[in-house]
Amino acid sequence: MAPLLTLLMLLCAVRGALLYHPIWKPMWPASKVPVVLPQLTEDLDAPEFTAEAKLEVTSPCGPECHKRALVPSYEELKERLSYETLYFNGSLTQTNVGIYGLNVAELARTQGTKGRSRAKRQIYGHDSRFSIFGKDFLLNYPFSTSVKVSTGCTGTLVAERHVLTAAHCVHDGKSYVKGAKKLKVGFLKPRQKEESSNQTRSHLSEKMKFQWIRVKRTHVPKGWIKGNANDIGMDYDYALLELKKPHKRRYMKIGVSPTAKQLPAGRIHFSGYDNDRWGNLVYRFCKNFTE
Repeated sequence: MAPLLTLLMLLCAVRGALLYHPIWKPMWPASKVPVVLPQLTEDLDAPEFTAEAKLEVTSPCGPECHKRALVPSYEELKERLSYETLYFNGSLTQTNVGIYGLNVAELARTQGTKGRSRAKRQIYGHDSRFSIFGKDFLLNYPFSTSVKVSTGCTGTLVAERHVLTAAHCVHDGKSYVKGAKKLKVGFLKPRQKEESSNQTRSHLSEKMKFQWIRVKRTHVPKGWIKGNANDIGMDYDYALLELKKPHKRRYMKIGVSPTAKQLPAGRIHFSGYDNDRWGNLVYRFCKNFTE
């Protein structure tokens, strides 16, 4: 359900961002999904920025817990997909949404029953990560879509001004993290020859550096804010960052993930800035054996 919820949130918050670009050929399987649109936005009290950024989170709700999860009602879905927006000046709003194209009758029939069963996900093998070096790779698609969030997390470019990241990078479920008010997104670029590299912390940073762009708006779903302490929060652990200016790079196309059998080579691919390899873009992949 998480990929669908991520897509719905993006459709709601981006509001017109180009999810399909003429230079790309369609790659995602055709899927009909409900559309989420904003209905009412209201001002909230100024938020506090007291939380510490947690770069890794775990959920007490494992696979068996998710199997027992109840199917949410239509009203619960609307509440969880509604979102808060944090502005760069520190103000805060809440936007309530409407969901269109959802089979409410079918949802009502399944209400009170168990949710869709989720089989256990496993990753096999040793640590197969490797760092990506060289501007020919780092500055070109697809690795160029991975960016650094100033709170320490990784983000992915999903539109001309928008970055998808994890909600826990900006909000701990109770409060916004200390760096969320002045949030920035870092883009790797070549280091100028005249700049000294004596104080660099990695082989990569001797050749590359981050160019930072301020975040104009940060969207966080209410499902994360209200559900962080229970078994629904992890399904809404995403945030959408809107930059103050376009990044001028090619970005990832958004879609609904295919089934395990349709994945090329049956693999899921990841890239990001891991904390144990400071400054390096790290790539890895894993086999997907079950849904």
